[in-house]
Amino acid sequence: MVHLPSARLDASFAALSDATRRGVLEQLGHADSSITDLATKFHMTLTGMQKHVGILEQTGFVVTEKIGRVRTCKLGPRRLAEEMAWIEEYRQRWASRFDELDKLVEELKQKEKVDGRQRTG
Repeated sequence: MVHLPSARLDASFAALSDATRRGVLEQLGHADSSITDLATKFHMTLTGMQKHVGILEQTGFVVTEKIGRVRTCKLGPRRLAEEMAWIEEYRQRWASRFDELDKLVEELKQKEKVDGRQRTG
């Protein structure tokens, strides 16, 4: 089982739970951008975008650099490897459970066929 500090996972998933923040990450995947440009693109106030970027910055998904009066954002060094490992563990658990359910359903179908033949025969 993958054990990550709960607070780190909580922060990651909280940051990614917001559509605007996911959009910012997608945008920064194409090119670095200023907070002003991001705010314009997402039809937000500068303050609102600064809050979103701040959350992404706290998780390490985004880094910012201030040059003069412009704060530029780019993807940070943090990747989603740990989160993907956590998700994969649960995906495997669910896949295993569904496989067991499929086996049970198939056994019941076979039993139903046999029982049906015995009644008519």
